[in-house]
Amino acid sequence: MTGSVAGYVRMNDLENPSISRKSAPEPARAPAPAPAPPASPAEPVREVPEPWIYSFGRIAARPFSDLWFDLKVYGVHKVPMRGGVLIVSNHQSFLDPMLFACKLPRPLSFFAKSELFENKFFGAFIRSLNAFPVRQGEGDIGAVKEVIRRLQEGHALNVYPEGSRTFNGEIDKMQPGVGLMIRRAQVPVVPAVIDGSFQSWPRGSGQKIFKPHPIRIVFGDPVELHHLRGPHLIERIGNTLNTMLKDLRERERERNNARRR
Repeated sequence: MTGSVAGYVRMNDLENPSISRKSAPEPARAPAPAPAPPASPAEPVREVPEPWIYSFGRIAARPFSDLWFDLKVYGVHKVPMRGGVLIVSNHQSFLDPMLFACKLPRPLSFFAKSELFENKFFGAFIRSLNAFPVRQGEGDIGAVKEVIRRLQEGHALNVYPEGSRTFNGEIDKMQPGVGLMIRRAQVPVVPAVIDGSFQSWPRGSGQKIFKPHPIRIVFGDPVELHHLRGPHLIERIGNTLNTMLKDLRERERERNNARRR
């Protein structure tokens, strides 16, 4: 908040001391205002506890992702370590949630299609990894409310505004649902891109398991977008992700060329 400071100048300081003036009666003084109550301390930003099974999985995934995918992650320091934050990224393969989570030093929450929760044992397992169900192809109001609740409680949530995995490794059209989440939750948005997971496990290829391939992730600076209208917000996200992916690929080409020299 911006406070205003009122200053004053005594009239006697402006008068010429060589000129004699008749003293005017002193005006009545207004009663002093009551002292303002002490400001209440700001509520501390909550730190969300990390489930032990999530911690174990992340610790196990780190060396594997380094060896199998030569995973390199840039800009982790840009992600706020506390408080609600929405990490908005492109979606190249089933590997993406695990790869985003394994190098980020705070737990992430994820969407998962509701069918995965039908088996109570597997459903309990993925819930312990901070996943929650969403019905695909429907306006799932309950999932939107869960997103907003988690963000306002201080969770970090990874969402894919394309709505599904890409068929060609490029970024597809943004879906409008993420705009509603951003406007309602009013938390910082961190754009992020991943590249290489499509080549490791491409959609529609019939490939049963992932194969080794270099994978890179970049986190951008946090931004506030909840003041934007729906179409402008979605356009801003799409443009940002496309620019970040283009820049990441260009930098990787330059690094590879420098190694060959």
